[in-house]
Parts: sequence; structure tokens; C-alpha cells
Amino acid sequence: MMSFSKVRVATFNVALDRARPGQLAADLAAGHRQPRNIARIVQHIRPDVLLLNEFDHDGESRDDHHLRRFCADYLAVGERGIEYPYRYLVPTNTGLLAPVALHGAGIPTLPGDGLGFGAFHGQYGFAVLSRFPLLFDRMRSFQSFLWRNMPGARLPMTESGSYYGAEALAVLPLSSKNHLDLPVRLPNGRVLHLLACHPAPPIDEGPERRNSCRNHDELRLWHDYVSPGRGDYLVDDAGNRGGLDPGSDFVILGDLNADPQDGDGFRAGIQALLADTALNRSVALGRLRPASRGGFALRGMSSRRGSPRFWTHSQGLRLDYVLPGRSLQALASGVYWQAPGETDGELFWNRRGWPERKDSSDHRLVWVDIAL
Repeated sequence: MMSFSKVRVATFNVALDRARPGQLAADLAAGHRQPRNIARIVQHIRPDVLLLNEFDHDGESRDDHHLRRFCADYLAVGERGIEYPYRYLVPTNTGLLAPVALHGAGIPTLPGDGLGFGAFHGQYGFAVLSRFPLLFDRMRSFQSFLWRNMPGARLPMTESGSYYGAEALAVLPLSSKNHLDLPVRLPNGRVLHLLACHPAPPIDEGPERRNSCRNHDELRLWHDYVSPGRGDYLVDDAGNRGGLDPGSDFVILGDLNADPQDGDGFRAGIQALLADTALNRSVALGRLRPASRGGFALRGMSSRRGSPRFWTHSQGLRLDYVLPGRSLQALASGVYWQAPGETDGELFWNRRGWPERKDSSDHRLVWVDIAL
């Protein structure tokens, strides 16, 4: 029997999104280089629990064929192969066509009228892999929670009033993909709540700042969820009300598309979340903040205020997070990003010394070790 003194939790935006449905399945069947390199990175870090952002699927988690193939034909192969017997494709709003036009009159069309931006249902979806049992009977999700039902929601506005009409707000969920509370049973018997999401990126918007507003409130959902009393308004997809039970162990993880110092978007949301005493402060803002040396090799990023040590994206941004609650003891953390010329550096840089998404991803894997 294997003995565990710690559990390694990681998030990785793997950029396995494709332009058309079925394209990822074809690439996986063909042994495409990008998923092979993604697998090498995962095999090197060897997380026990892993969130994969931007992993295309059918949108409803009915068929995990893509995920099974990725696990069996990529992650589990070779001398460093790693197996994940527990997995979950998370239902998503991306590419789920709204019943009404969201941005005015006319017939709703994708991608602009998706409940979450996507050219097809399941594009930019996400999945959970685990070496430990996932407790689906205790799972909660907030895929259908309406944005307008968040008290004080930061709904986008124009000079003439609300950017979204009443019909759009009656169907538009807050979550651009999903907000998932998926408990996992750790080897010592404790239950760890994985609070996973992938908020809208604060880009491709007008003066109404609709995506920045949505990103801000998607972050606030988890912030309220882990704060006793503040999440009482939340109603999950099964009709249950309220936030996380006080005293629960949790970790917030995912590509949050929010940098506390740089980039687009409203930084107050991520700044408030990172500063909350409900989180392990050492990981959120202190000495155990996940870091690497790889970001220092980026060129043309001198205008950034944040340190390259903490960047998780090839454009010089900290976007990806693993944030344990304060009840959890963190032992170590990191961002896996090798510099050019270092071992595995070719996974992150092209021959000219520039980061290149097609080789692996434009994001970096972030991990935190939690004591059992």
C-alpha cells in the first residue's frame, strides 16, 4: 500500500482547444506533438489532483472518450507514465447557444450568443483528473446560476443603460464555463473541496467592459462561497442554497484570467481574493507563492509591474492559481517553466527563444504540495 505524507494539487491550461468539434479527438488519435509535450510536463510534475483548462469535449460530459485517450495514450505511457483512475469532464456553458440574442435583436448565433463564448458546445471546456476518489454524491455546480441574481452584480453598462436587455439577463448565467465544487477523498480520509473554474478573459470587449465585469463577478462567486454568510444567496444546479460549509478544507484552482498587477480587467477582484484571510496567505501572497525562473527569459515585457517569478502565462502575466484554504498546510509550490537551454526548455520556447503555444501551451502548470 502506498503511503502519502502530502498531496500535490495542480492546475494547467493545456490549450487543447480546437477550431472545430472532433478536431481534438483526431489530433489525439494521430499522436499529435502538442498533447505529447503536455503529457511530458504533467509526468514531470506528477500532480495527484489536476485541473485541465481548455480541454475540448462534448459540452455535457456524456462521453469522456477524449479524456480517456489522453490519459491512456499520453499520460500513462513511458517510464514516467502516471495514471489517473478518477476523472471528470465538467459540463460547460461554452458554445451553448442562448435561446435569445444576447447582444441585441435577431437570431442567436455562435460564438457571440453562446452562454459562454465558444464556436461549438464544449470548446474551451475543462476536466478534473485525480489519483484519489472523487465524491460525486457531494458535488455542487453553479453552471446555471444567473448573473443578475448575484447581489450587487457588476453588470456591464452603456451610456443608455444596461448592456444586456431583460431577455438576455433572464437566461445569462454568471459562469462563462462552470463553477464546480468537487470533493476528493484524500488518503488520510479528509475531504478536500476542489473549487474549479475558468472565468471569462477580460478581452474582446467594448467600453461596456462586459467580459471584465463577468470575470470580476466569477471570481467573486468563489470569494463569497468560502466566506461564511456571504454566499447565502447562491443556489446550485440542484437547487441547494448557500456557500461552503464552515470548517471545510478547500482549494480554489484554475486559469482565473486575472493578474493582480498587470493586464486587462478589474484588478480589485483578484486582489481582494488573494488578500482574504480565508486563504493560506503564504501561498496567495507570501513566501510559498508559486514561482519559476522561466519568465525572466521573456523579452519586451519591461512595462509589467509584476515580477517574472510569478508569471504563469507567456505574455508576462500571473493568471493561473492553486489557492488552498487557511486550514491547509502548504509545504512547497512552483510554476513549471524552464528557461531556454535548460532541460525540457524546448517544451516552452522555439528555436528563436520565443514562447510558442503550438509546442505545448501559452500557460504554465502551477502546483502546490499540501500536507496530509
